[in-house]
Amino acid sequence: MPERVAVVGAGGWGRQHARAFAQHPEAELVGIWSRDLGKAQARAAEWHTTGYDDVDRMIDETGPDLVSVCLPNTEHFALTRHLLTREIPLLVEKPLVFDLGEGRTLLDEAGDTFFAINFNHRYAVPAQRAYDDLQAGRLGELEFLTWRFAGEGSSAHHPYANLVETQCHGIDLLEHLGGPIEAVSAEMKGGTVAAALRFASGAVGSLVGSYDSSYAYPGTQHLEVNGRAGRLLIEDTVKRYTFSQAGDPTREVWEAGYFDDRNRSFEQTFDRHLDVLLAALRQGERPPVPATAGLRALEICAAIIEASGSGRRTRV
Repeated sequence: MPERVAVVGAGGWGRQHARAFAQHPEAELVGIWSRDLGKAQARAAEWHTTGYDDVDRMIDETGPDLVSVCLPNTEHFALTRHLLTREIPLLVEKPLVFDLGEGRTLLDEAGDTFFAINFNHRYAVPAQRAYDDLQAGRLGELEFLTWRFAGEGSSAHHPYANLVETQCHGIDLLEHLGGPIEAVSAEMKGGTVAAALRFASGAVGSLVGSYDSSYAYPGTQHLEVNGRAGRLLIEDTVKRYTFSQAGDPTREVWEAGYFDDRNRSFEQTFDRHLDVLLAALRQGERPPVPATAGLRALEICAAIIEASGSGRRTRV
């Protein structure tokens, strides 16, 4: 039987949640909630389900196995906390929240509830190939890791919106590939942040992110990992993966093939996440990307903010 899924949120990325669950062979989309009933019903009509403006009534009437939460980025806390009281498995969009205290409250109150967060960059083919190459030891001892991601601002009215809601992807992926970050120093200018990182392994790194740029520019996103034995490069998340061996001018390059639309689409990284998330839910396992990863990214964001304000290196 497919997992019954209700979606909370009818905004832009909420459409991707509705689409992905409605189209997934292991899921059944049973309801969509919005504060605006008209929006909920309009989105629900797209996917032949029911719209609600009362989240508890939706849960009571549909009996979902999973609730997927996709709200405006600064409005996650109250409704996520309420949903945790219903003790239903949750998937929440990043960021977990903007406030570190609120994030800790959510994790404390979640207990053993299946509580996942959508860091979908992990499920781009280049990121998965990078992880496999690192696990195989192809890069040797890591020396440095670099992340850059820059574009236009969002609708969130928060002084650290770029860092918390967008660069959280970079923080998560850097730790996913390079291990724990133990200290940071940083500078900020408007919607731009530049952070120097030290990893527990001894490797160093950098993170540059901006809302004062444009997603129309080529090379919007860039991740590079250098080791003693090799280097890997991810370009625009889904565009290209390159592995180079030290001293060898030839390269191994992955790019999606002509008919491989799923792997060249950023939106489809969410679908790839759902493949493993729904399998874990069905088998009674922990989420593949637990909400604790969202709290961890927020802890590093807080350290970057502190380091920028103090002008001193800050331990995480």
